[in-house]
Amino acid sequence: MRDRIVRRVILPVAVAAALSAVAGCSLSGGTGSHKGPAAPSGSAAGRADPQAAAALRGVEQATVRAGSARIESATAMGGMLSLRTDGALGWSGDPVGTLRITYTGGQLAATMRALSSTSLEARLLPDAYYAKVGDTFARRLQGRHWIRYGYGDLAALPGGSGAYLTDQLRDTAPLQPVRLLRACGDVRRVGEETVRGRRTTHYAGTITPAALGGADAAGLRERLEQAGVTRESVDIWVDDRGLLVKKVERGELISGRMSATAYYRDYGVKVSAGRPPAADTADFRELLSTRGS
Repeated sequence: MRDRIVRRVILPVAVAAALSAVAGCSLSGGTGSHKGPAAPSGSAAGRADPQAAAALRGVEQATVRAGSARIESATAMGGMLSLRTDGALGWSGDPVGTLRITYTGGQLAATMRALSSTSLEARLLPDAYYAKVGDTFARRLQGRHWIRYGYGDLAALPGGSGAYLTDQLRDTAPLQPVRLLRACGDVRRVGEETVRGRRTTHYAGTITPAALGGADAAGLRERLEQAGVTRESVDIWVDDRGLLVKKVERGELISGRMSATAYYRDYGVKVSAGRPPAADTADFRELLSTRGS
């Protein structure tokens, strides 16, 4: 029974959490008990800045053109999981990239440590993403160290969670926070700041699903609601090329509080991800159908 829980739940959630954090997508899960509203970022909430909203259209366009970047992030999901992630992702066409995920705390991290998987390599390919597990877990997979998660197989999981997870994995560009700020009606320019030696402009806003507007509002609202987000603050720092240098999201989920901070550099870097050996790979479909203890 424990193996089935790990196979069905823990690895998909843990890997998706890391990918969500770097891509700028809102996270689901968490077991924290804090229910108060997220603190607004920057200036007072509710004062939309038309010039800031216009500037973010350029940020979105520049990000799409860049096509790839090196990314590092730190994510906390209440008491369930905290982790660090670093690697490179490409979003020009099909998703591609390689990430190193290190579990730093929370209930899922304790479970992963028990399976000798305190860190994990994740590779995104056009047809699936692959997660590399430790030797202890591999012994439960007939010695195989990689698990393949086909996007279609994840999308077919019941309850809508699979479709949401697949959407997260396919959307690797750091566009979600930009689109949320554009749609929230609360975006404002906070000021100019230096981030890791780079001169940036800081934009911020506070998001609630019901307040979203614009052409993308329906899709963004659905994504937040599927993630259980009731309120979220988003801050981004943009360089003089219109590219994100830093992103911070802090939100209230139905189940608790989440936070995610990501840094971006080396836009346009060449990104590749090799397909793991078939003999050392187990398929998620196979694991879902496995019975026994």
